Amino acid sequence: MQYTAFDVHKHYTWARVEQADGKVVREKRILHEPGAFRRFLTGVEPGSSIAMETVGNWYWIADEIEAAGCQPQLVHAYRAKLMAGRVNKSDRLDAQGLVQLQRAGTLPTVWIPPRDIRDMRELPRTRMVLVAQRTRLKNRIHATFSKYGIPLPEVSDLFGKRGRTELRARLGSLPPHTEFVTARLLAQIEQLTQEIVAVEQRMADLFEVDEAIRLLMTLPGVGFILASVLRTEIGDISRFDRGEHLASYAGTVPRIHASGSHRYYGPLRADVNQYLKWALVEAANGAARQRRTHPRRHTSRLYERVAKRKGHKTAIGAVARHLAEATYWMLTKGEPYRDPGSSRGA
Repeated sequence: MQYTAFDVHKHYTWARVEQADGKVVREKRILHEPGAFRRFLTGVEPGSSIAMETVGNWYWIADEIEAAGCQPQLVHAYRAKLMAGRVNKSDRLDAQGLVQLQRAGTLPTVWIPPRDIRDMRELPRTRMVLVAQRTRLKNRIHATFSKYGIPLPEVSDLFGKRGRTELRARLGSLPPHTEFVTARLLAQIEQLTQEIVAVEQRMADLFEVDEAIRLLMTLPGVGFILASVLRTEIGDISRFDRGEHLASYAGTVPRIHASGSHRYYGPLRADVNQYLKWALVEAANGAARQRRTHPRRHTSRLYERVAKRKGHKTAIGAVARHLAEATYWMLTKGEPYRDPGSSRGA
C-alpha cells in the first residue's frame, strides 16, 4: 500500500508518496499547469487516497485526482497541524506530516461535496457576498446623512423605490463632492439589487422545492433562500452522528474553557462552515424579530430568556444552535419543525 499527500499552494503543489513502512517512493514539486497532476498520478497505485489540505483552490485538484482514478481526501488544515505537532514548517515537512497521519489512520478529513453540489453552492454564496456589499453601501449612506445632520425619509424601506426617490431629493443638501459620491453609491446599490434579483431567479429555477427544502422552510425564520443555503451546505445529513455534531460544524457552539470547577463559555467558533453559520444566524435573527407575533414559540421564549441574562448576541447564538440541532432531527426523521415538547408546530 502507498500513501500520498499534496501540500497545495497557489502556483504549485509539493507531493510526497510513501510506502506502508515509511520509505519514500517519490517526492516532487508539481507546477499548476495543464496535465501536470495527471502525469504525476500515473505512477500512483489506482484507487489510492490522496490527502490535501483545505485551501482555496482545491476544487480543480480534487477533479484531477478523481479523473486519475484516485480518491481525494480533504484534510482539515488546522487540526492536521495540531495533530502533527511540528515546530518547524516547510513544504516537505507538511506533506510528510499528512502522510504520517494517513498511515496512522488519524487523518482529520472533511466532506467533499459532489461536483454538481459544489457548482450549485456558488449561487447562494455569491448572493451572500452581493448582499453584504449592498449592506455596507447602505450603512455608508446612513452615516453620510447623519454626519451632516440631514434627516432621512420616514418610509418603510429607505432603499425601496419611494425611499431612493426621496433620498435623491435630499442629495442637494450635501456638500458637492459628498453629493457626487453619495449619488454613485445609490447607483451601485441599485445595480447590486438587480444582480441579487438575477441570482435569486436562477436559484428559483435551479433549486427544486424538494422534500428537504419543504421541511427546512418550516423552521422559524427560514424561507426559500435560507432553506437553499442549508440544503447545499449540509449535503448528506447522514454524515453527522448527532444534532450536536451538525451544530458544531455550523459554528453555533461556543468555545469552552474549563478548569477545575470553573467553566467559561466564549464566542462562537470561527473555524467552521461560515456559510452555514451565516444562514442559521440569519434564521435566528428572523425568529427573534417574529417573537412578538409568536410569543409562545420555543425560539421566542429561548431568545427572551437568554437575552435577559446574556444580551442579544448570545441569545441569537443560542437560537441558532437550537435551529441547527432541530435541522438535524428534521432531515433525519423526515418531519417538519415543531417546538420541543409539543406535537404540533407553533
